[in-house]
Amino acid sequence: MRILITDYDFPDVALEEEIYRAAGIECKTAQCRSEDDVIQAAQGCSGLLVQYAPINARVFAARPEIRIVSRYGAGFDTIHIDDAIRFGVWVANSPDYGVGEVATHALGLTLSLLRHLHLYSRDVRAGTWHYLSAGRLQRVGNLTLGILGLGRIGKRMAHLARNSFARIVACDPYIIDGDFPSYVQRCSLEELFEVSNALSLHVPLNDETRGMVNASLLARMPEGSVLVNTARGALVNTSDLVRALDDGPLDGAGLDVLPQEPPAPDDPVVAHPRILCTPHAAFYSVEAERELRRKAAQNLVQWAERGRPAYVVAAGASRAASAAPRS
Repeated sequence: MRILITDYDFPDVALEEEIYRAAGIECKTAQCRSEDDVIQAAQGCSGLLVQYAPINARVFAARPEIRIVSRYGAGFDTIHIDDAIRFGVWVANSPDYGVGEVATHALGLTLSLLRHLHLYSRDVRAGTWHYLSAGRLQRVGNLTLGILGLGRIGKRMAHLARNSFARIVACDPYIIDGDFPSYVQRCSLEELFEVSNALSLHVPLNDETRGMVNASLLARMPEGSVLVNTARGALVNTSDLVRALDDGPLDGAGLDVLPQEPPAPDDPVVAHPRILCTPHAAFYSVEAERELRRKAAQNLVQWAERGRPAYVVAAGASRAASAAPRS
């Protein structure tokens, strides 16, 4: 079996290469940025390990030998799932590798914004030393934290934050009441934005959620509120976000993810004084990175040995089945 690591931004892929060497799997590496890059590099490969490269029907049609795609990460929006299903290709991910890291990062951004830590740091570096330099602050213990998406990470953030905020509310129409912790109040999407002094996003990117945080929802937020996004950049209409910061009601935003990564040098989001940006780093710790890479790589080994990966997003055809797309 031969697999292709289509692209990666880690210093190296020695960990993955060792996993494949031990399993008797041939491993190629590339830095694909387009479908054409993948098609060219994936010749003769039955599996792909993907970070950001686009994988869709065009790739599957050109390379029918591809039977499984595993992605570095919990999200899989770079892989067109319907296309994979149509061509009988397995899709796998690594959904539980950095739950604590992302939740902690989101809470860190939230508290930094509410306490104006980035503004204090700016002022001290500019020579201003006064507790009022960054403006008026509200007591966090009197505020409501809102969470959009109460999956693994959303639940962990609620657990971490429960003793810091007066109330935690969440919106997630896809889980039952019994899956809401006792200290989290369920509410509708509109109510979530209306009552949250701080709102953290923890939903996947798909057709339903793309651009969902827009001017209409942002206008519902309380005066002086903050928004945090450690999920996917395209969830937020960033032009609407900048307007909500400039004209109200938002006081600040914390963004670990952006629609374009890395951003253009003149991106108004990066330049905005009340936006705290980090470089898609919420997932990261030394331990989480190794867990991510190991689980994503082993999906391909498990498929080769057992006929299915450990973390299934979409079930494909058997290895003996034809690679022709389903009708």
